[in-house]
Amino acid sequence: MVVLVSFIQRELRLLARQKADWLNPLLFFVIVLSLFPLGVGPEANLLRIMAPGIVWIAALLSVLLAAERLFKDDYRNGVIEQLVAARQPLLSFVLAKLLTNWLSTGLPLVLLSPVVALLLNIETAGFVAMLLTLLLGTPLLSLLSVMGAALTVSADKGGILLALLILPLYIPLLIFASAAMEAAAMNMPYHGQLAIMLAMLLFAMALIPMAVISALKLNVS
Repeated sequence: MVVLVSFIQRELRLLARQKADWLNPLLFFVIVLSLFPLGVGPEANLLRIMAPGIVWIAALLSVLLAAERLFKDDYRNGVIEQLVAARQPLLSFVLAKLLTNWLSTGLPLVLLSPVVALLLNIETAGFVAMLLTLLLGTPLLSLLSVMGAALTVSADKGGILLALLILPLYIPLLIFASAAMEAAAMNMPYHGQLAIMLAMLLFAMALIPMAVISALKLNVS
């Protein structure tokens, strides 16, 4: 636990120094959602119908935008190699990355959800569904993006490769999250979609940290 807390403090200090790593994805999310109503027009019903897809496409692309640099600096500075060579607990390092990645990319999207609801004319039921799907979905987005970053950390131009690896894995989440928001907009139950999203999140939480550790060891070996 002490090691995990020290790694978390380290990551938070890095985030404080490298503000662009979390500001750029947040600004991208806001800009996309701000420009979309201008592009399609101010028709309230049209915006309400398109809102689920708009919100989730903007969310997954903004999280993906921050993914490439997650391990790059530590890899280039030899931090990961030293951790592997010294047989240090990589699990604490990976968990700290996962937590701080969600705090810097996923949590701001959740906090911005009331603004999103106003921009896209989302009613109360749809807003609740959007908030719940973001709470369940953004940690899964962070898990998948961290895994992709670990797999491509040694690649010179890993951004395109990262997108090719991770975007297909985002599709099930995009489908069920959008379906939940659409069901809420039509006053239909959406507990099934939330349950599936929760199952995907728990499955990812159980397997992805170990996969990230294996990927980092493979890249430095």
